[in-house]
Amino acid sequence: MSKGGIHRSGLEWFSSLPACLLLLAVVVFSTSSDIHNQMLRGGEQLWSGYYKLRVDPAQPTCNPDRDVEAAVAAEMAENDAEDPMAALLGAQEKDPADVRLAIERSVADCRKDHQNYENLRDQLTPGVKAYRAVELFIADLIAFGLESQRFILVILVMLCAVTATLTRHHIAMRAMETRLDYTVSHTLQTIANAMLLGSSAIFRQSSLGSDTSVSSEELLLHNFWIVGFACLTLASLYRLFRVPDDLQEGGSLNKAFLAVPLYTVMCLISGTYFALIGHASGIGIYLGKMMELSDMFLNVGLYVWVGMMLKQTRLATLVFNVFRPWRMPPEMLAVVAVLVAAVPTAYTGASGIFVIAAGAVIYSELRAAGARRHLALAATAMSGSLGVVLRPCLLVVVIAYLNREVTTDELFGWGIWVFVLTAAMFAIVALSVNRQSQFNLAPSSEAFPAMTQALKPLIPYVLVIAAVVLFYRLALDVSMDEFSAPRLLPVIMLAILVYEHVSLKNRKGKASGEINHQGLERSLRGATNDTTAEIGALLLLLGLSVSIGGVIERAHLMEAFPQSFESAWSAMLLMVVILVILGMIMDAFGAVILVTATVATIAYSSGIHPIHFWMVTLVAFELGYLSPPVALNHLLTRQVVGEAEVLAAQQEGGTFYQRHERIIMPLIAMGISLVLVAFVPLLFYA
Repeated sequence: MSKGGIHRSGLEWFSSLPACLLLLAVVVFSTSSDIHNQMLRGGEQLWSGYYKLRVDPAQPTCNPDRDVEAAVAAEMAENDAEDPMAALLGAQEKDPADVRLAIERSVADCRKDHQNYENLRDQLTPGVKAYRAVELFIADLIAFGLESQRFILVILVMLCAVTATLTRHHIAMRAMETRLDYTVSHTLQTIANAMLLGSSAIFRQSSLGSDTSVSSEELLLHNFWIVGFACLTLASLYRLFRVPDDLQEGGSLNKAFLAVPLYTVMCLISGTYFALIGHASGIGIYLGKMMELSDMFLNVGLYVWVGMMLKQTRLATLVFNVFRPWRMPPEMLAVVAVLVAAVPTAYTGASGIFVIAAGAVIYSELRAAGARRHLALAATAMSGSLGVVLRPCLLVVVIAYLNREVTTDELFGWGIWVFVLTAAMFAIVALSVNRQSQFNLAPSSEAFPAMTQALKPLIPYVLVIAAVVLFYRLALDVSMDEFSAPRLLPVIMLAILVYEHVSLKNRKGKASGEINHQGLERSLRGATNDTTAEIGALLLLLGLSVSIGGVIERAHLMEAFPQSFESAWSAMLLMVVILVILGMIMDAFGAVILVTATVATIAYSSGIHPIHFWMVTLVAFELGYLSPPVALNHLLTRQVVGEAEVLAAQQEGGTFYQRHERIIMPLIAMGISLVLVAFVPLLFYA
């Protein structure tokens, strides 16, 4: 920002700003539902029977002053004239008393309807009409939000995917370093994007040619996908022919293939498979299935945005300042960081989301505290791995929703013990294997006063968070849980940014690691710039993993295994291998859907308890995200901390373990945990 005003790049105007508005729209639409519920309750409390006042009452058309005697006579005369042969055939004549009673009741009901109409009209005061107008506007806003949710997701995915392509921000196993890396990567990206475009176009044509009618909304959705993939193809073509000057000459073809984004690899595999079986629209169909879970994928975008806003605040630095007076060795501080990160991970619902959201903050703070690069990278990759079994993790809720054999209370109850086990394993490995620091904590008489002082700057943040949570709880009757977190957390982070804007503007931070606050606009703009590329890389990867799940499902790979085992031990061994492999190639939510439809039934029929099976599944997925050759959480870590830091770590010397500590440490901790979770319970019931 300069004295002349705010200067934004073209990418910020056409990518970050629209993405920010779309994410804000998602928060507004979801919050509108809470406001509307409270307005309905408030209207009922202010005006009894308010639900009747939401529309203008219609005046009854009946006559309240109807002559009963004349009506009875007319009814009897009409009855006599209807069928003169009725008496000969044995039909009973109408009783005048019954006719009179029916007409009297009809007149009474008519008068009651007129009275109700007059009462409702009298209650429609200007205040009621004004209140009703606001309430109905919010109701229309909710309806519009629900109808536009799928369109928002498509626009957000395509907009951010194009941004990730233009900024070379897609997730790959290594960065592009040479011209050969760049050419191979963008050539295959262009082919994959063209494949996505063709599949979407074929899916649109097959939908129009089918017997079932296609609604205008579905047709518009098809067009959005086609336009989006066309733009993505053009973006990759632009990048292919516009080679940056900072790339090195030469390169190896084997290494160049490693620089191809994971979504491209998934697209080429699934697209080729579907084309070979004569189902070219397959990718488009499975990408369309994203729309069935549009709210979940939009929540992923909101969580990433929250993490990027967190990176713009002093909050993480202040939290680490609380532990600095104890002069913990870096290994212990890494354990503390991973344990503390388990709580926000439980609200984000997946480890990869949290690594993208807060990984950069954790890494920078651990490095500032003296942690070696490998240790900081290992802790960052594992920062989201422990909290997925804790309440109120959305992934666990999805498991319980899809599987009637388990409940959320059962899963969360056993999840606490799994969390304790994995935390203990990580602590043991971090504090015993390759510990390079003296375990010499500061005396409590020295640490406690300094810790107390470090807690004071956190008090305003706690008050801001409490104020937002209490406002939602008292004003909107919304508690903080896995369902409300996606709309509460952005509001909380925006409130924190506003607080820092007011309290820290033009004032330099005095605590270690703090920077001069740049103001609300720049902080929000910086957070959204980072968010846009991260969302594009992550959501496109998640969408194509759904397509890979479709390949596994249509290829009937799971049917190659026995549908049940006589030994639960043999079944569990196979389950562990399959689940770890699925964790390596699919996102958590897509993998849960696939496992529910295939592997879970094999486990149940082999005598494995459902709760035990899903606890193993969650731990196995996390081990898969940390396991080479893909190691998604490590790729996301490199994405957020920067390629330079990872390369610097790889160039460090030492023993084999020390050179690869960032990979081996999480594998040891989660591997031992998986073995214990998978096989120890079998000793008691198998």
